[in-house]
Amino acid sequence: MSATTAPRRALAALAAVPLLLLAGCGYGSRATDESAAKIDPQARKTDGLDSVMIGYFGNVTHATALVGNRKGFFQKELGATEVKYAVFNAGPSEIEALNSGSVDIGWIGPSPAINGYAKSGGKSLRIVGGSASGGVRLVVNPDRITSVRDVEGKKIATPQLGNTQDVAFLHWAARQGWKISPMTGKGDVTLVRSDNKVTPDAFRAGSIDGAWVPEPTASKLVAEGGRVLLDEASLWPHGRFATTNIVVSQRFLKAHPKAVEAVLRASVETNRWIGAHPEQARAAANEQIGRDTGKALPADVMARAWKSLQVTDDPLAATLAAQADHAVRAGLLERPDLRGIYDLTPLNKVLAAEGEATVDDAGLGVRR
Repeated sequence: MSATTAPRRALAALAAVPLLLLAGCGYGSRATDESAAKIDPQARKTDGLDSVMIGYFGNVTHATALVGNRKGFFQKELGATEVKYAVFNAGPSEIEALNSGSVDIGWIGPSPAINGYAKSGGKSLRIVGGSASGGVRLVVNPDRITSVRDVEGKKIATPQLGNTQDVAFLHWAARQGWKISPMTGKGDVTLVRSDNKVTPDAFRAGSIDGAWVPEPTASKLVAEGGRVLLDEASLWPHGRFATTNIVVSQRFLKAHPKAVEAVLRASVETNRWIGAHPEQARAAANEQIGRDTGKALPADVMARAWKSLQVTDDPLAATLAAQADHAVRAGLLERPDLRGIYDLTPLNKVLAAEGEATVDDAGLGVRR
């Protein structure tokens, strides 16, 4: 379905919903001091700051933040500036926290970053780095669905109306020739917007036939007897697409560029460590998930989820632009002006100093 054929009243309804495009499910956050890192008494404060607040989700697609927290990479780079963490359940609350100044830097999905930037008229945030690619799958009940054509007429869950996976499923379904109302979810496939926390129960009970979901929900469904019908990575060039990026409030970036650079340096270091120590990194991420959410993932679920994800310093800007276009074509978003959403100068400075290749903003970088 294209934006030109989508009902105008649907777009109007979407415009009335604040921060609709979500990265996860549920609302709320909680601060956590459960980090193994200790402040070096000989260290100096970065940019004169007493503390920096980092936000992220307690799930596998935020692996860089999880491992960087657990292994102390962020604290090491920020010296005597204390790193504090806020763990979120959803994109809207993290964007709100970023806008209010209660969070300085955050790990977040592409859709809430797009929506937050567009709704602020380009004044709220910048994407300053990449973090993860992949980790999204269509998992189905193998007794009901054995091929793509079997999806027609079935009930498929996505995390929430307009979230990153919801947009991806609607775009994919349109390519199959199926018509689905973006607002009601009714059509050739029945789209069920279901909180990731309850989707495994719905799948077990048989009230849905499958789900297009991120990790670890996809692996939880596999543990319930589901089968991966499609890995979203197969739909993207070279199998890479933005799942999680690093955002910063524009106020904080302007006032404390050294602190932002320190966090990015820690992120690059964390990703390198993850690549060199995959088993240890997986264990560290799951330990932090346990501390953040109250319960670590079962070992088999964590192992399966971990394999489907790639950490990356590259924000994969071209794919974010494509994701925004998919939302417009699905009738979920009026075409946003994303020029200036990226500022990759600090990241490229870090990468160049490390002898790494710099990354591109796909023409959507801030103008200097």
